[in-house]
Amino acid sequence: MIVQTSCTIFQQNLLSGLENFSASTPYTYKIALYNANANLGQSTTAYTTVNEVTGTGYTAGGNTLVISTYPTQNTQYNVSYVSFNNAVWSPASFTTRGALVYNATTGAACFILNFGSDKICTTSFTVQFPTAAYNSAILTIGTNTGSLNYSSPS
Repeated sequence: MIVQTSCTIFQQNLLSGLENFSASTPYTYKIALYNANANLGQSTTAYTTVNEVTGTGYTAGGNTLVISTYPTQNTQYNVSYVSFNNAVWSPASFTTRGALVYNATTGAACFILNFGSDKICTTSFTVQFPTAAYNSAILTIGTNTGSLNYSSPS
Protein backbone atom coordinates (compact mmCIF):
# COMPACT_ATOMS: atom_id res chain seq x y z
CA MET A 1 0.00 0.00 0.00
CA ILE A 2 1.22 3.48 -0.84
CA VAL A 3 0.11 6.16 1.63
CA GLN A 4 0.67 9.80 0.69
CA THR A 5 2.41 11.40 3.66
CA SER A 6 5.61 12.88 4.98
CA CYS A 7 7.94 10.33 6.52
CA THR A 8 8.66 10.42 10.25
CA ILE A 9 12.40 10.24 9.57
CA PHE A 10 12.08 13.36 7.39
CA GLN A 11 10.34 15.24 10.18
CA GLN A 12 13.09 14.21 12.60
CA ASN A 13 15.80 15.15 10.11
CA LEU A 14 14.25 18.59 9.53
CA LEU A 15 14.21 19.30 13.26
CA SER A 16 17.77 18.02 13.59
CA GLY A 17 19.07 20.21 10.76
CA LEU A 18 19.80 17.21 8.53
CA GLU A 19 17.82 18.41 5.49
CA ASN A 20 18.59 21.53 3.47
CA PHE A 21 16.59 22.94 0.54
CA SER A 22 18.53 26.20 0.19
CA ALA A 23 20.41 27.33 -2.92
CA SER A 24 23.64 26.12 -1.31
CA THR A 25 22.33 22.72 -0.23
CA PRO A 26 24.97 20.00 -0.07
CA TYR A 27 22.25 17.42 -0.75
CA THR A 28 20.76 15.94 -3.89
CA TYR A 29 17.06 15.10 -3.80
CA LYS A 30 15.51 12.47 -6.09
CA ILE A 31 12.12 11.04 -6.92
CA ALA A 32 11.75 7.28 -7.41
CA LEU A 33 8.63 5.64 -8.86
CA TYR A 34 6.91 2.51 -7.50
CA ASN A 35 4.31 0.00 -8.60
CA ALA A 36 1.11 -0.82 -6.72
CA ASN A 37 2.80 -3.59 -4.69
CA ALA A 38 5.06 -1.11 -2.90
CA ASN A 39 4.73 -0.62 0.84
CA LEU A 40 5.45 3.08 1.35
CA GLY A 41 4.16 5.29 4.15
CA GLN A 42 4.95 7.32 7.23
CA SER A 43 7.33 4.68 8.60
CA THR A 44 9.41 4.53 5.39
CA THR A 45 12.93 5.49 6.42
CA ALA A 46 15.00 5.21 3.26
CA TYR A 47 15.03 4.74 -0.49
CA THR A 48 14.41 1.14 -1.50
CA THR A 49 14.47 -0.79 -4.76
CA VAL A 50 11.68 -3.12 -3.60
CA ASN A 51 8.75 -2.76 -6.05
CA GLU A 52 10.45 0.14 -7.80
CA VAL A 53 9.27 0.65 -11.38
CA THR A 54 11.15 -0.98 -14.24
CA GLY A 55 10.69 -0.18 -17.88
CA THR A 56 11.84 1.86 -20.82
CA GLY A 57 13.27 5.24 -19.83
CA TYR A 58 13.35 4.53 -16.10
CA THR A 59 16.60 4.08 -14.18
CA ALA A 60 16.65 2.67 -10.65
CA GLY A 61 16.85 5.51 -8.15
CA GLY A 62 14.64 7.75 -10.24
CA ASN A 63 15.23 11.31 -11.40
CA THR A 64 17.15 14.09 -9.71
CA LEU A 65 14.86 16.86 -8.55
CA VAL A 66 15.66 20.51 -9.21
CA ILE A 67 14.51 22.90 -6.49
CA SER A 68 12.43 25.56 -8.26
CA THR A 69 11.55 27.57 -5.17
CA TYR A 70 14.05 27.71 -2.35
CA PRO A 71 12.67 28.13 1.18
CA THR A 72 10.25 31.05 0.96
CA GLN A 73 8.39 32.61 3.85
CA ASN A 74 4.87 34.02 3.71
CA THR A 75 4.61 36.08 6.90
CA GLN A 76 0.93 36.91 6.38
CA TYR A 77 -0.02 33.25 6.73
CA ASN A 78 2.92 32.08 8.86
CA VAL A 79 3.98 29.48 6.29
CA SER A 80 7.28 28.61 4.66
CA TYR A 81 7.45 26.50 1.53
CA VAL A 82 9.67 24.79 -1.03
CA SER A 83 8.92 23.42 -4.49
CA PHE A 84 10.53 21.44 -7.29
CA ASN A 85 10.49 21.52 -11.08
CA ASN A 86 8.33 18.81 -12.62
CA ALA A 87 10.03 15.42 -12.95
CA VAL A 88 9.88 14.07 -16.51
CA TRP A 89 10.74 10.67 -17.94
CA SER A 90 10.88 10.70 -21.73
CA PRO A 91 10.85 8.37 -23.52
CA ALA A 92 9.02 6.20 -21.03
CA SER A 93 7.04 2.98 -21.01
CA PHE A 94 6.02 1.68 -17.58
CA THR A 95 3.22 1.56 -15.00
CA THR A 96 3.48 3.41 -11.69
CA ARG A 97 1.23 3.99 -8.68
CA GLY A 98 3.30 6.32 -6.50
CA ALA A 99 6.62 7.92 -5.72
CA LEU A 100 9.17 8.45 -2.98
CA VAL A 101 11.01 11.76 -2.70
CA TYR A 102 14.25 11.16 -0.86
CA ASN A 103 17.62 12.65 0.01
CA ALA A 104 19.91 10.81 -2.41
CA THR A 105 23.01 11.95 -0.53
CA THR A 106 21.95 10.25 2.72
CA GLY A 107 19.32 7.83 1.38
CA ALA A 108 16.75 9.16 3.87
CA ALA A 109 13.07 9.19 2.87
CA CYS A 110 11.29 12.56 2.74
CA PHE A 111 7.73 12.09 1.55
CA ILE A 112 5.47 9.74 -0.37
CA LEU A 113 3.14 10.54 -3.29
CA ASN A 114 0.18 8.31 -4.17
CA PHE A 115 -1.14 8.84 -7.71
CA GLY A 116 -4.55 7.38 -6.79
CA SER A 117 -4.47 4.66 -9.43
CA ASP A 118 -2.02 2.97 -11.76
CA LYS A 119 -0.61 5.41 -14.29
CA ILE A 120 0.36 3.71 -17.54
CA CYS A 121 2.65 5.60 -19.86
CA THR A 122 3.81 4.63 -23.33
CA THR A 123 5.65 7.78 -24.47
CA SER A 124 6.49 9.98 -21.47
CA PHE A 125 5.60 10.44 -17.81
CA THR A 126 5.54 13.65 -15.75
CA VAL A 127 5.13 14.19 -12.03
CA GLN A 128 3.72 17.70 -11.96
CA PHE A 129 4.37 19.45 -8.66
CA PRO A 130 1.77 21.95 -7.45
CA THR A 131 2.19 25.70 -7.78
CA ALA A 132 4.81 27.13 -5.45
CA ALA A 133 2.69 29.18 -3.06
CA TYR A 134 1.99 29.28 0.67
CA ASN A 135 -1.24 27.30 0.25
CA SER A 136 -0.27 24.81 -2.46
CA ALA A 137 3.47 24.04 -2.56
CA ILE A 138 4.52 20.39 -2.29
CA LEU A 139 6.34 21.08 0.99
CA THR A 140 4.91 23.60 3.46
CA ILE A 141 5.66 24.17 7.11
CA GLY A 142 3.60 26.33 9.45
CA THR A 143 0.01 27.31 9.85
CA ASN A 144 -2.23 29.38 7.65
CA THR A 145 -4.38 30.82 10.41
CA GLY A 146 -1.90 33.23 11.95
CA SER A 147 -3.13 32.26 15.42
CA LEU A 148 -2.18 29.76 18.07
CA ASN A 149 -4.46 26.83 18.71
CA TYR A 150 -4.53 25.62 22.29
CA SER A 151 -6.83 24.08 24.82
CA SER A 152 -7.05 25.06 28.46
CA PRO A 153 -7.69 22.68 31.32
CA SER A 154 -11.31 22.51 32.54
